[in-house]
Amino acid sequence: MSCRNRIFAFAVCAVGLAGAPLCAQWQILNSGTTADLRGIDNVGRGVAWASGTNGTVLRTEDGGYLWQRCTVPAGAEKLDFRGIQGFDANTAIVMSSGTGDLSRLYKTTDGCQTWKLVFTNPDKDGFWDAMKFADRQSGFLLGDPVGGSFVVMGTYDGGEHWIKARAISLEAEGSDSGVFAASNSSLLLSAKTNAPSFVTGGTHGAFFYGGLYQYGDHGKGGNTYCVAHADPESSSTCIPSLLAFQVLPLPLSAKNASSGAFSIGSVGDLMQYRAVAVGGDYTKPALSDGTAVYLDRQFEGWLPAHAPPHGYRSAVAYDEAAKTWITVGPNGTDISTDDGRNWKAVHPDAALNEAADADRGWNALSLPYVVGPHGRIGKLEFQPDERK
Repeated sequence: MSCRNRIFAFAVCAVGLAGAPLCAQWQILNSGTTADLRGIDNVGRGVAWASGTNGTVLRTEDGGYLWQRCTVPAGAEKLDFRGIQGFDANTAIVMSSGTGDLSRLYKTTDGCQTWKLVFTNPDKDGFWDAMKFADRQSGFLLGDPVGGSFVVMGTYDGGEHWIKARAISLEAEGSDSGVFAASNSSLLLSAKTNAPSFVTGGTHGAFFYGGLYQYGDHGKGGNTYCVAHADPESSSTCIPSLLAFQVLPLPLSAKNASSGAFSIGSVGDLMQYRAVAVGGDYTKPALSDGTAVYLDRQFEGWLPAHAPPHGYRSAVAYDEAAKTWITVGPNGTDISTDDGRNWKAVHPDAALNEAADADRGWNALSLPYVVGPHGRIGKLEFQPDERK
């Protein structure tokens, strides 16, 4: 074919609606900031939000052509905003990561002109790692262990109020087991039930915590819990369920405090379809051994990639149009077209006018956007292939 069978993200072409071949390339965008960016959320219809160090929040309404530098929330000038969730052009919640009260949530409803502090970490030893919403009202927060167990908190009123989820099997596998707040993608929600699942790392290895709802028998004194609600005493609005986590080991990289699983993604419902997790050792970004695993279709367990990504990877996502997984990290980008079993490195293509470093220096994904240090933002774009 005219695109020379190049592989996705810099290399494979897809077929457009009209039947014409389309090629994908990274377009490097002008963010207008030098902050290190780790949060990115594509809302759709041209709207996306990004976040990073020094209280930085960015917003675009035109597909990334122009990024607006938002007002810094009061008191957040030195905070590191590791995660952001956008709902529309005016509404978003941003999460900072840090010990104790340095972990906070701020919400805007006026296009980031003003912000409201909606929640501060109540645990002085706690540390928030990720935040995900299933819709405008319901979402979850994930934090490092406090008292030996991971912290999962939920909301059912758009983030205005949060309470700790009633859950079992959240015990950490080792004293230094934790979640990496590298890309706000260590946490995902089931497409079917919205139950949270997450991945971890540490000297005892990497683990997958798969969340399931356990329903009680009300007539026989069964469990009825408010998983999350502004008014936990209101039984009429509580969810009659208990979160239970299935803990499975992940065959990833060397077992130390800087290694493990950093990101997880799924296609369809996690327990029924396909899932991939990536990571490695962030202090050894070029080490490729044990940097990706995939979930067996029969859910027999997680298996190591046959041909892993070419280094530590901090984020992974699935591109539905190209039927391809893409994972990024500081030293490069890899793609998989067989659900995480085999990964191939991709490189910029001068014929597509890509920047020489377009494949590297990335932290987080929310396709088609990718963000990284020093204000780097890129966008994956498909265009007709005009070469003969």
